[in-house]
Parts: sequence; C-alpha cells; structure tokens
Amino acid sequence: MLTEGQVKFEVGNAFYNPKGQISRDLGVLAARVYRAENGQLRVLDAMAGCGVRSLRYYDESEADWVLANEGNPEVGAVLRANLNEILAAGRGKISHDNADRVFSQCYCDRDYYDLIDLDSFGTPTPYLSTALRALKLNGLLYLTSTDGRTATGHQCDRSLAAYGAFARNHPAAQEQVLRLLIGAVQQQAAILGWGVQPMFSLFLGQTYRVMVRLRPKSALTPQNYGFLGYCHHCGEYQAVSWRKLGNCLCPQDTRSLTLSGPMWLGALHDRDFLRSMQHLTEETKTRDLLQIMAAEADFPPYFYTMGEIGRRGKLDVPKRSRLLQALQEQGYRAVPTSINARAIKTNADLAACIALAKKLLSQVI
Repeated sequence: MLTEGQVKFEVGNAFYNPKGQISRDLGVLAARVYRAENGQLRVLDAMAGCGVRSLRYYDESEADWVLANEGNPEVGAVLRANLNEILAAGRGKISHDNADRVFSQCYCDRDYYDLIDLDSFGTPTPYLSTALRALKLNGLLYLTSTDGRTATGHQCDRSLAAYGAFARNHPAAQEQVLRLLIGAVQQQAAILGWGVQPMFSLFLGQTYRVMVRLRPKSALTPQNYGFLGYCHHCGEYQAVSWRKLGNCLCPQDTRSLTLSGPMWLGALHDRDFLRSMQHLTEETKTRDLLQIMAAEADFPPYFYTMGEIGRRGKLDVPKRSRLLQALQEQGYRAVPTSINARAIKTNADLAACIALAKKLLSQVI
C-alpha cells in the first residue's frame, strides 16, 4: 500500500510514476481552485493508470463526479479496488476504452467536464480536438507530453506532423516544448471558434505538463502566436511575427535567424491562478515552485542558461543569484526560471548578461 497526498492506493500491475507527484499535486490544487470558483467539479481522468489521480481529485479536490478511463482492461481489478470508495458512493465510474472515443462519446451525450486530465505517453496532440469538445467552457484541460526529443528540435519532420510546427534545437528548447504544446491546443481551439488561456506550464525532467482554461473566444493574435528566432552565431533570441517572416535577421549582426514555430509566445502561467493555488498548500517546496512560476509568467519566450553565458563570454560564470541581482540593479527585469535550475529569464540581451558576469568576476578578483 502506497501513500500520496492524502490517499492510499495499490499499484499492482498498473502504471505509476512516483516522480510525477508534483504534477499531480499541482493538478489537485488547480482543481480545488476551480471548485472554489464554480461550486462544482466533474473530472475526467482519461488515462487513469492505477487511479491515484482520480482518487486524489475525489478526496482532496472534493470532485462531485469522476470518470476514470484506462485503456488497458488488464489493470481493471486494481483500478476498481483503488476507486472503491468513489464507486460505492455512486460518484464515479470506470471505463476501458480509447481516450478519443471517450471524449467523442461525452460530446455526443453532452456530458461535459470541468477538468480533463490527459496524462498521455508521447504527444497528446492526436486527442486535442475531441478533448476540447468534452470540456466545459471555462473548464481546465491538463495535458502531458513525454515527446521532448521531437519538440526540442531533434526530429524536425516529426514535430511538423505532431504540432503543425517546425522545431529547431537551441539552449532554451525545454521551454519551446511547452510553447509548442500550448500553441497546438490554441490552434485546435481556434478551429472550433474558442480559445485557451494557459494556467501554468511545468517541466519535470522528461515530462512536460500544461494546464489551460477553455475560453469562449479565440485567443490567437499575431503578438502571442508566432515564431522564435535564434542566432547560432551570437546566441541571441527574437520573437518573430508572421508579418516579419521575410525579414528574419539577428539585430546584433544581421545574420539570418533559425526559426522555430509557430508556437505560443504569450504568458506561460496565469499569475492570479498560481497565487490562488499557493494559498491552498502548506507544502514549502510547492509554494516555492509556484512563486517562481508566478514571477516568470510574462517574460520573453526563452531563457539564458548560465552555461551558455559562460561559453559565449569565455568565462567562469558567477552564481546565478549574483547575476540576477546585478541585472536588477541595472534596471532589467530578471528572475530564476522553473524550467531550468541553471538558467535565468530576463529582458536584458545576452551581451548585457555576459558583460555583467564579467564585471562580477572582476570584482571577486
């Protein structure tokens, strides 16, 4: 018997990843915020595994109804055992079907959900259209991607098929995965005449998770949906709009930029929503993570790694905290990023970061 959050469960022959607990913690907190805002919570756990997510949404987020779908019927016994309390109370059911068919059936039955958790293996893009149709307007869609190699630019042709975007590799490619995923769901929502608003975005080593809220109006604009340009010569980034595609030159040395996209270029997180989540948790690590995410929410769509600053500047980098302080003292916005523990987000360019790093090192000497 294992314990996670406030629930006990068995894994048996079902899938369970203990390293993913923080993503489940954030999902539960988001669900609690939603329930407090709306007075109800119906959850569809599309790929339930052993059922720990479903159980936590029911127990910790006080879900009124939980549909736990697991495509593999061989784990049905352990799933039913873990969700026995829900089933006995008549507040949920279990199904064993393809997630796409479950979403389509919910749409046909007008059985819409407040929160859909789609914890898929690989990319979730094949399910986006039907998942959106099963979601209530203003409901939450929680997506998982483990397809980092494709979206970080190591398989460009595959990224075109999966995301409708061309992904190229660069030092901030981890953030690119999140932005490609948000862009893909934005585009699918726009086809239906809707939009989505990112609530938060999370990177967990090999797993990327994004939670978005479905909105009744398309959110795509030339400012928030476009391309990210990277200069391999100087290491600088630039957001590029559709109308500027014919003139994609690095502002530093006028060389051509390498473009990735289209992708979401707007805010990665909703700061107010994250603060509401913070108020509901007593876990110090979770509160600290949410605080970092809130601080980085509206920064440019890339980051600079300390290693890249050192490599480009041919120097041993100072501590990240010292460089952040120096940038802030110079009037720049600068914060740590939740995506990479050895990177910074700032509105300063890379050259300014390198110059300040050199200045800090000279002061030490």
